[in-house]
Order: sequence, then C-alpha cells, then structure tokens
Amino acid sequence: MKATPEHDERMANMTFASVYPLYVTKVERKGRTKAELDQVVEWLTGFDDQKRQELIDGKVTFETFFQQARLHPNASLITGVICGYRVEEIENPLTKQVRYLDKLVDELAKGKKMEKILRNA
Repeated sequence: MKATPEHDERMANMTFASVYPLYVTKVERKGRTKAELDQVVEWLTGFDDQKRQELIDGKVTFETFFQQARLHPNASLITGVICGYRVEEIENPLTKQVRYLDKLVDELAKGKKMEKILRNA
C-alpha cells in the first residue's frame, strides 16, 4: 500500500495526546502494562516520563513530537507490516516514524519479548 500526501498530512496533524490513550488501552487489554508501553516509547524517542507528559499536556502533533525526538539508532531495524503498510517501504520520514511507533505498540500487545521489541542484540 502506498501512502498518499493526504495520508501523510493526516499523520502529521494527529496529536500524540489523542493516540497515547489508545495505545495504553490496546496493550493493557492484551495483558501488558503502561510501564512497558512507556519503556517502548522512551526507547524509540528518548522521551522520559516527564517529557512525554509535557508533550501530552501540550497536545503536540506527531510532527512536533518526532521533531523533538531523538530516534533510537536501531529504529531502522523495525520492519514488517502495520496498518497495511510495509514500514521499510514508507517514503515520508514522519509517516515512517509514526508507523515505527505503531509497530512497536503492536508487537508489545502481541506479547513479543521486550528484548526483541527494543531490537537489542
């Protein structure tokens, strides 16, 4: 599936604050914890609890969220299909970063071991 410019624009304008509670619900429904979710978000972005809460309170868009992030050097190891898109084939950098996060949350919810999710050697 190829992302359209409209899709990329929609991704850029979504707020992290609107999506984060959905992530929490998804992982908790599958028996994982908010703490594990936060660990995954911190691994990908470098945001600790305080910074993540500031971004949620500020209702920042994903565009701003990822502009402020320090993406983990192993983020490019995140591959596979999420929401019908093959992550490694997404051309728009921001859309790719959002899908990295989606993929990590999905792996967490599916019960994958944390060492595998965090792409540790």
